[in-house]
Amino acid sequence: MTEFTLHTEETAPDAAKPLLGNSKKAFGMVPNLHAVMAESPELLEAYQRVHELFQNSSFNAEELTVVWQTVNVENNCHYCVPAHTGIAKSMKVDDAITDALRDETPLPDARLEALRTFTLKLVRQHGDLSDDDIQSFLDAGFTQRHVLDVILGYSQKVMSNFTNHVAHTEVDAPFQKFAWTRQS
Repeated sequence: MTEFTLHTEETAPDAAKPLLGNSKKAFGMVPNLHAVMAESPELLEAYQRVHELFQNSSFNAEELTVVWQTVNVENNCHYCVPAHTGIAKSMKVDDAITDALRDETPLPDARLEALRTFTLKLVRQHGDLSDDDIQSFLDAGFTQRHVLDVILGYSQKVMSNFTNHVAHTEVDAPFQKFAWTRQS
């Protein structure tokens, strides 16, 4: 197995050093995902920027969590599911939502379930959605902007999920208590 370097602010390529500093300010540590991504400063910068953009999108904390965790679970990401469980807790998202996402059981809210269903279709169908798929999402109270913001969130998760798969990134200590293995 190829071992990927977990960079620090001292070992990272020069262009990644300030980015890792940003990570440390935001999280109080350098998450292992960011430490791996630092090998490619461009990937780390893109990931941080897309993360910021998605957090400022049209979605609230629960909806952000639904998109993130739906993609994380679908992509079987051993790192991101626990990390986003901790992030959801810090954002005060109801544990019932997080548990349903992690366990792939129905969400306690029909609108959030429509968001999960739409996100899954987007992922599984590689964005090739039918008019009916989109209309069902719009009928659940979402907008065309929400359609595009799901694509934005998925873009962020592709960067993190795929990095974690190829690097076998170790889950950070604060998130290890939220370890996850797919049940189905």
